[in-house]
Amino acid sequence: MSFAKKKSPRAKTLIALHLLLFVYSLSGLFSKGASKEPFFSLPFVCLYAGMLLILGIYAIGWQQILKRLSLSLAFANKAVTVVWGMFWGWAAFGEQISFLNLIGAVMVIVGVVLYAWIDGKEEKPSDPVDGDKWLVRGRHGSPDVGGEGADA
Repeated sequence: MSFAKKKSPRAKTLIALHLLLFVYSLSGLFSKGASKEPFFSLPFVCLYAGMLLILGIYAIGWQQILKRLSLSLAFANKAVTVVWGMFWGWAAFGEQISFLNLIGAVMVIVGVVLYAWIDGKEEKPSDPVDGDKWLVRGRHGSPDVGGEGADA
């Protein structure tokens, strides 16, 4: 069995989330690039349109992630965009990264990993989608807010 087949749906969703957050972080490149151009010049319009395109892709992708992960877990992972922003500032704009910036980035990553790990440990195999009990449907297809299900 290959490694890809052994991954849980949750792991695949988390990987997709981080790829989406990487794409989202690119909007900062476009917006900062646009801010350096004369207003309504061709480069400004192209960079601004690129930023809007990325944000549109992100908005659609974010909704798909939220179908599969709890909002609290997805939003906690969004903190890694701070790290991506720091990377893009250094790589594209030559900004300096201080030792305190690195400590902060490590703290963000450790926090995200700890939150995901703890959230995964609290998850029950019977939970429908990453612990979001409100997604359980009753016998007639209506949401069962209590999470017990109409058949329970």
